Amino acid sequence: MQTAKMSALPEPSLLPSMHQLELEHGLYARRLDCLRERPYLTETEKVEEVRLKKLKLHLKDEMERMRRMGFGPTPSL
Repeated sequence: MQTAKMSALPEPSLLPSMHQLELEHGLYARRLDCLRERPYLTETEKVEEVRLKKLKLHLKDEMERMRRMGFGPTPSL
């Protein structure tokens, strides 16, 4: 029977900084805001909207993962 090996935590220098992730998240949010201001979206813009929402969610998940690992500030309550 094989046991699962514990994987080492990545070096902090290899991870994107919390600030970088927040900046990228903000860029996606602003682009989504621009798309939402339009009265209608083309098919290409609809695809872009879905892609941006997924990217934004992925970054949010990554930021939360980093917080839990101790690489970023804890959220204010």
